[in-house]
Amino acid sequence: MIDILQKILTVKTQEISAARTKKPLVVISAEAEAAGPPRDFTGAIRNKIATGLPAVIAEIKKTSPSRGLLREHFNPADIAGSYASHGATCLSVLTDKQFFQGSAEDLRLARAACNLPVLRKDFMLDEYQVFEARAMGADCILLVVAIFLNSPLFTEKNGEMDRVIAQMLKLETLAHSLGMAVLAEVHDGAELALALQLNTPLVGINNRNLHTFETQLDTTLNLLSQIPPGSTNSLPEQPILCETNTIKDSRQEEPGNFTVIPPGRSEVSTGYIVITESGILVPADVTLMRDHHVNAFLVGEALMRSNDPGVELTRLFR
Repeated sequence: MIDILQKILTVKTQEISAARTKKPLVVISAEAEAAGPPRDFTGAIRNKIATGLPAVIAEIKKTSPSRGLLREHFNPADIAGSYASHGATCLSVLTDKQFFQGSAEDLRLARAACNLPVLRKDFMLDEYQVFEARAMGADCILLVVAIFLNSPLFTEKNGEMDRVIAQMLKLETLAHSLGMAVLAEVHDGAELALALQLNTPLVGINNRNLHTFETQLDTTLNLLSQIPPGSTNSLPEQPILCETNTIKDSRQEEPGNFTVIPPGRSEVSTGYIVITESGILVPADVTLMRDHHVNAFLVGEALMRSNDPGVELTRLFR
């Protein structure tokens, strides 16, 4: 089996070098600082879960290395509008060009078409990409632990785990300083242990193996027991008044809102939010996850293959 991850790492390293030459770090960082206020990605997810509904991060992508072309007639603005009108909580937009045919313009168009917070879905390795994300309008970035563990930039010298953690913390700190949220993505227990050393409450468990691109929903279920107490699995006995935008930056657009969480609902003002990613294709998959108290989903392929992605979102999460 061809190792797709290693191919991606090689290309991404070359892209970063070329981008730094074309537009120096001092320029892209200034563009990031000048960007409009970010939207509250974490708060949007917490708020939706507080209502007892699943929080859906609906993905916009044209193609994938494993599935090929997903959508021939690809209009990011139309797709974003459809998602927003059918109950999506946030958007995820692929900006990787070579493997997913994405772009920064796709993200800009999608974000401008709705009021939803947007994740920049890309393979982040370097601070340059974090500044890029904010400059293009992203409200959240993705840190894939496997990327750092497999990159020779961080694993060829002694103390490799310290180097991996240090780089992830560096990018997370920069993202937070720019008002963006961070989604830490893991695939196994070792990666999860590293992700839990970050400060972000957003933990994505990807059911897709990044080396083979095969999916198994058991990946999420098997890792749930390793998430510390205080996550969205916690069920309070009494109503709770909580600020749904607790993790917030002064740059962000919307003011904090207070929500009463009824008894029996997940306590979502603090703690980790587990987001299951990949392989959610039919309503039974959603039911399986919710039966295990997983209430946040990142879904792309099932929606992109539909004639109307928003309608498919409603059907999938009915």
